[in-house]
Amino acid sequence: MGLADNFQRTVDALPDDWTDLELDLRIGDEARYVEAALYLVTCNARPYSHHDWHWRLLVAHRFGHAASAQTVHGTLSLLDDAGIDGELALRETRSGRVEIVPGWGRPESAREEFRRLRAQ
Repeated sequence: MGLADNFQRTVDALPDDWTDLELDLRIGDEARYVEAALYLVTCNARPYSHHDWHWRLLVAHRFGHAASAQTVHGTLSLLDDAGIDGELALRETRSGRVEIVPGWGRPESAREEFRRLRAQ
């Protein structure tokens, strides 16, 4: 099973209210580290310097300061297409958090539109 399929299976197993998760990625062939890094820049993967895992991937569901699940899936698909095999490990999952946006100074129509968009 490829990295993208493994990631999708992990995301599908999460409850709908998950907000963000942290994954570690290790590639099988360290000689292809630089090539993998070129692909992983699209999802802002954080490299480890002295660790047995190579990168930390931060994934956001609907909001937050991380790459979207679709972006991470696409990046891992690029690694799969390039023939770079590896291993993913789920390190942390957070759920139940809500986005807080200040509403003062905004008209009621803007606040209603924001609530409508976030209710989906």
